[in-house]
Amino acid sequence: MRILKDVRIPMRDGVRIAADIYLPDGPDKVPALLALSPYGKELQALSLTLPPQARPSHLWNGAIEAGDIREVVRRGYAHVIADVRGTGGSEGEMRGNYNIAGPGEGKDIYDIVEWLADQDWCDGNIGMIGISYFATVQILGAAEKPPHLKAIFVNGGHFDLYELCYHGGVMWLMPRASREGRGGDSGNAFNRVVSKSTLVYTKEELERKIRERLQDPDIAHWSDFVHLLHYPNRHELWLDYLLNPLDGPFWRDGSPIEAAEKAEIPVYFQAKWGRGWNVEGTIECFHRVKGIKKLDILPAPPMLERPFHECHEEMFRWYDYWLKGIDTGILDEPPVQFAVEGVNLWRKESEWPLPYIQRKEYYLRPRHRLSEKPEPLTKEYAHPDGFYQAPFTVTNKAQSVKWTSDKFTESVEFTGTGALYVYVEIDTDDTNLIAKLYDVDPSGRRTLMTSGYLKASHRELDEARSKYGEPWHPHTRAVPVPPGEMIEYAIRLYPFSHVVKAGHRMELELACNEKIEDENYKMLPPESYHLPSGRATTHKIYRDAEHPSRLVLPMVPQDKSVVSP
Repeated sequence: MRILKDVRIPMRDGVRIAADIYLPDGPDKVPALLALSPYGKELQALSLTLPPQARPSHLWNGAIEAGDIREVVRRGYAHVIADVRGTGGSEGEMRGNYNIAGPGEGKDIYDIVEWLADQDWCDGNIGMIGISYFATVQILGAAEKPPHLKAIFVNGGHFDLYELCYHGGVMWLMPRASREGRGGDSGNAFNRVVSKSTLVYTKEELERKIRERLQDPDIAHWSDFVHLLHYPNRHELWLDYLLNPLDGPFWRDGSPIEAAEKAEIPVYFQAKWGRGWNVEGTIECFHRVKGIKKLDILPAPPMLERPFHECHEEMFRWYDYWLKGIDTGILDEPPVQFAVEGVNLWRKESEWPLPYIQRKEYYLRPRHRLSEKPEPLTKEYAHPDGFYQAPFTVTNKAQSVKWTSDKFTESVEFTGTGALYVYVEIDTDDTNLIAKLYDVDPSGRRTLMTSGYLKASHRELDEARSKYGEPWHPHTRAVPVPPGEMIEYAIRLYPFSHVVKAGHRMELELACNEKIEDENYKMLPPESYHLPSGRATTHKIYRDAEHPSRLVLPMVPQDKSVVSP
């Protein structure tokens, strides 16, 4: 290959973006695949020398995501790897996550694409490549409609920027690793960066927000965050997440999910069943884009190897069709395909969600049972379950309560979005409600099917958007819980597809904090747990005749199931 190092690409405002360009050796003009991130183009070059690493390898680095340079070039494409402004070798300043408080990554992508199309080695056909951040910005670029961006392949992106860090209003710590660089992540290659919060809030508003966060018991017990709030210029992009725990204009303005409706070129979405990890936002973004589109959801493990090289074969089928004019047959296939876990089978469908799912109810019952029949006794006789959670300042134990079904007499497929409706009384003004649903095989081994998160103070529903079995929460305000009041909470369970085989059981676990040694943790990036509750809280869970706490799951009828007789 030929390598053009440290090429300077001019933007419309005079800033120059630094890029490395890897080209097939020869005189022919070729299409280009653009990769753009803040992680540093030199780090991406490790795909030439570092064998791919899977979690939990010590060498797994979540930021090596631009793709397999050698394979891209071998397949007849130029691989262009660029640093976003304010990072690596690029000029300018990065303003907020994804530069949403600045000119935006989309405008820079427009300028880069059109510059590439004008080079003597390029045939004028441009696509984009890369996962996570590299994927997210593709939607921002497509929304700007650069004439030579012909199609994109979007794998593992984060499109709802609030959902990236807050699940059901509960802070998820994973993005901190990618922003700061912590244990298994190189982090951003910053040279000039500023938080959006310092740009959009007055000095008085910023000071008020800092005071409010310091008064939150969850934050006050977390020394890293206390430190950052007192010294806010240390990690500017993480500061934005920390100071903005509610959804709204701060996260929506300039975000990929809001820009998606402007994307009209062909888009291929890929994600993995992450039990909450970016699947919800990927599906919503898939529905919003306007052009030809495909959706592909891959099975566990939830994390791709680094350096990123998987899924390239499907990507080349897509780009060979749109950028080279080769009929690969990719448009003859159904637009939606996904892995059905538990049986290692695939579904190929015309739409998501499946139009024929049925809402199947499983009731929480005494003696920690899940049953298809509701409880007939009142709370005076069917006394509540419960657990007490002390803060992690004084214990390492994450308490929980579990309910288990009988053995399934026949295999059952669940595909779609679920919900847990649960009546809870607490003795504090807030808590986390974390629901995890497992498939338990005859030996007792648990496999996580799906999960759901809800901060009790975020319990308000979006009534216009919600329907039975699919609750939606706006997360635009926090309403403290009256201590001692029993409240029905609707916890949304993330989309999933799983067959519980005959002879297996289902187990529902409800907690307010996560076990740091959880069996799924080592398969995720560093710090992929949620901010623990800082309140000492007693939880009473009612599940009697008057308070029918229940799971509502998306069951596929037997005649439509992948395991139908």
